[in-house]
Amino acid sequence: MKKSRFTEPQIMGILRQAEGGVPVSELCREHGMSSASFYKWRSKYGGMDASMISQMKSIEEENRRLKRMYADLSMQNDLLKEALGKK
Repeated sequence: MKKSRFTEPQIMGILRQAEGGVPVSELCREHGMSSASFYKWRSKYGGMDASMISQMKSIEEENRRLKRMYADLSMQNDLLKEALGKK
């Protein structure tokens, strides 16, 4: 996954500027980003504060860990079924 040039606090600052009435085109030009990035951030981070962002990050990390565990267990299960089926 591509790493963003902007950190979460920077993104939150840009979104707050937009809520304050600064036009999106001016923000994009000032910060050197595309309008698509702005609208993607707004859909993802809109209405969040710093604590909610850190909570979202921890939940995403836990979700990644659980998916990895599931993949390992399902692979072991398939191997066991294959080994028992050959006898």
